[in-house]
Parts: sequence; C-alpha cells; structure tokens
Amino acid sequence: MGHSHTHDGPQPYHEYPHDPQFAKASPGKIGMWLFLATDGMSFSGFLISYAVLRWTRAWPNPAEALGGVELSGFMTFLLICSSVSMVLAIDACKQKNRQAMLRWLAATIFGGIAFLSIQAYEYMHLHHAMGMSFNSYAHGDALFSSTFFAITGFHGLHVLSGVIYLITMFVHAYRGDFDNGDYNQLEIAGLFWHFVDLVWILVFTFVYLL
Repeated sequence: MGHSHTHDGPQPYHEYPHDPQFAKASPGKIGMWLFLATDGMSFSGFLISYAVLRWTRAWPNPAEALGGVELSGFMTFLLICSSVSMVLAIDACKQKNRQAMLRWLAATIFGGIAFLSIQAYEYMHLHHAMGMSFNSYAHGDALFSSTFFAITGFHGLHVLSGVIYLITMFVHAYRGDFDNGDYNQLEIAGLFWHFVDLVWILVFTFVYLL
C-alpha cells in the first residue's frame, strides 16, 4: 500500500543566535556571500582583461560598433526594476502577505526573462547586421567581438540561473512555505539577484559606454 505525501505547511520561524563574527546571518547567507565573493573575482578577471585589451589594441568605439546603447540601456532599466521588485517581495514575506509576495516575485522573474529575451535579440542583430560572432568581427579586431560575447554571455548565464532560482522560490511561496514570515531563503536568493544586477551595471558601463 502506497504512502501519500502531504505538505505540512511552513515550519516555525527559526532565528539564528548572535555570532561574534557573523551576527545573526544564517549559514546559507554566509555561504552565498562566499560564493558571490569568488564569483566577483571571475567577473573582475573578465573586465580587467577587457580593459587591458582595449588600451593595448586598436579598439572600435563600443557605442558605434554595437549600434547604440538604447537597447542595453533599457536592459539595465529592467534589471534595476527587478531588483526593486525583489526587495518588495522580501518585504511582503516579512509581513506574511503571500499574494503580494507572489506578485513581486512574478515581476522579478518577468524582468529576468525579458532581459534574456532582449539579449538574445541583440545577439542576433549584432551577428547579422554588425558582422559580429564569437571569433570574428567584420569591421575590426576579432578580440572586441570575442570579449563582448564572453563577458555578456557569462553574465547572461547568471541571469538565467537567477531566473530558475527565483522560479523555485515562487513555487515555495505558492505552497505557503514562507507564510510564517521566515524570509531567509528569499533573502539569499535576493543577494544573488542583486549581485547579478550590480555586475550588469559594471558591464554596461565598461563594455557599452566607455
């Protein structure tokens, strides 16, 4: 005879004791901070390499080579808005407002999906209209094209990972797992999403504008 699985609802809120080094940060939050620190080093390596190549080789004007910054500027606006909606989702969780939490999480997920969709369109446009691919550039140094796709593609992979992460948080919220006001898991997901947003602002500044 099979056993049916039932969802028992949210567990009681657990507050971590005060630690001399980490205050009341949960192990998951500490782990995320460590991951983001190492991940930040990866992005730093990409951006430093890009800067060295730009100042040591004949480099095109990014705004002209990429056909303007309007599209990437709108992508930046989307990610900033999604960071705001993530903050509002966590605040709704603190207030034990499941419906508001679901709405703001959905808005954050939509922002990430919209960003990825526009990035896919941008890649196709750059390939067909501007002669750019991962290993060639019709109007100049192929390293410009290679570094552009490597940096923005690496970031895009993080956005995709973040969207999948947020979808799992949405499922948990829909099931009522956060109805007790325990926002720890959402806050950890928020740390990753804010990191993705911050990194894109740096990428947008260094790769598209300067």
